[in-house]
Amino acid sequence: MGTIKILWADDEIELLKIPIMFLEEKGYHVMTTNNGLDAIEAVKKNTFDIIFLDENMPGMTGLETLTKIKRINPTVPIVMITKSEEEDIMEEAIGSKIDGFLIKPVNPKQILHSIKKNVEEKHLITKKTNSAYQTEFGKLGIQINDNLNFDDWKKLYKKLVYWEIELSQSTDQAMMEVLQMQKSDANTSFAKFIKKNYFQWFDPKTQEKPLLSSNLLRNKVFPLLNQKRKTVFILLDNFRFDQWKTFEPYISEFYKVVEEDIYYSILPTATQYSRNAIFAGLMPTEIEKLYPDLWLNDEEDGAKNQYEEEMLGKQLSRVGLNVRYHYDKILNVRAGQKIVENIKDLLNYDFIVLVYNFIDMLSHARTEVEMIKELAFDEKAYRSLSLSWFLNSSLIQVFKELADKNVDIVISTDHGSIMVNNPIKVIGDKQTSTNLRYKNGKNLNYNYKEVFAVTDPSKAHLPLSHISTSYIFAQNNDFFAYPNNYNYYAKFYKNTFQHGGVSLEEMLIPVIHLKSKNAE
Repeated sequence: MGTIKILWADDEIELLKIPIMFLEEKGYHVMTTNNGLDAIEAVKKNTFDIIFLDENMPGMTGLETLTKIKRINPTVPIVMITKSEEEDIMEEAIGSKIDGFLIKPVNPKQILHSIKKNVEEKHLITKKTNSAYQTEFGKLGIQINDNLNFDDWKKLYKKLVYWEIELSQSTDQAMMEVLQMQKSDANTSFAKFIKKNYFQWFDPKTQEKPLLSSNLLRNKVFPLLNQKRKTVFILLDNFRFDQWKTFEPYISEFYKVVEEDIYYSILPTATQYSRNAIFAGLMPTEIEKLYPDLWLNDEEDGAKNQYEEEMLGKQLSRVGLNVRYHYDKILNVRAGQKIVENIKDLLNYDFIVLVYNFIDMLSHARTEVEMIKELAFDEKAYRSLSLSWFLNSSLIQVFKELADKNVDIVISTDHGSIMVNNPIKVIGDKQTSTNLRYKNGKNLNYNYKEVFAVTDPSKAHLPLSHISTSYIFAQNNDFFAYPNNYNYYAKFYKNTFQHGGVSLEEMLIPVIHLKSKNAE
């Protein structure tokens, strides 16, 4: 860390020679001004690590100066110094997002403490986090290359997400790049694991198998209904485990986490397949066979998830659960607000199902809308944007409304998504599906080393549009591009969030059981 630069603005700066000399002896560089205007000019021309600002300066006050400085540099820490302890001044300063408040006369140790708290503490945390990850790096590398089972992969992915969130707070980008390489190695090994084991999970003779989309409700929700417990199932489309960990601190204000688990999305990791499997309690081929009027293949016209409520009703009947249930899909702000307004009426039902589509819409908008690309330019920003939506959404209002009710809440999703950056060529006819992470069709031409190919879809319980239909799935951070206009599409879709293929982020997804802290 280089020399810390400090700006100190005070109309009595001449009286502060002793604390300023103390700081300079400690190795800090201190620039001084005696009024707000000069402080603003200094901020325009220089980069400071922290600013000490006297509140009671003639002309432009400290609070006025603070506001203008924040417009120039919103992230610089500012510590307000004042002679007054009046509550309204403190409240206004705190409301203006100051990073500290000192009452005159200040002594050098108080100033030093403010610097360490607002500047050096971040550096120390970064240093400690980096050191801890470096210690863990070798262990994770060994695990990635070990012969892991499906439970081991869940545990490993949780660790990788933990370090990703921890390192995202770091100022050292180099260490984050190391983690991203390690995640890429993990995804490469995970794809090999899926190729080797996926078909076995559908063999009745296989004893050990993970929880899959088609059994999610039967394993995580229906046991609560069988115990006569009022249950709310919230499905956030395209919701990743790292996004859950970002949401968790805010949900934990009102709820205790009874169980935090990860389950496996079926392939393709796309809404048409994975979400229909959840609500039907069946794999796609079984849905197509039992309810042909409720299933549409990729090449057929029409919405592919328009019969979720009907599928849910049929699943409840098949398992013998005679409960009053309500299903709602929230696609816009008004629909979300309506849920909040009607929450008391909804609680007359035994089982409430709420499907929120915003995160999926966000990932698609990020591909198409330049402004969203700028706002969610990397994984950290994507999590931040998702969290911003949540904290300002009707969904958090639903959580608050239910916080004092004796209900069980299960949060889950149908699939996750991964940021793709490596285009690979595939050739197909006009009937080939358009998804960038999976393709199905009868005349696919591809490099078999680059994909997970399912030439016999019945092994993966996937529908056959034609006798010669096959499926291919992109791995790691690859995406499919056609040779025609290849360079344009390769550039357009690079660094976008996609789903449908094989990756930890798409397949290993959260299912969380919550109980209110306030409920009896």
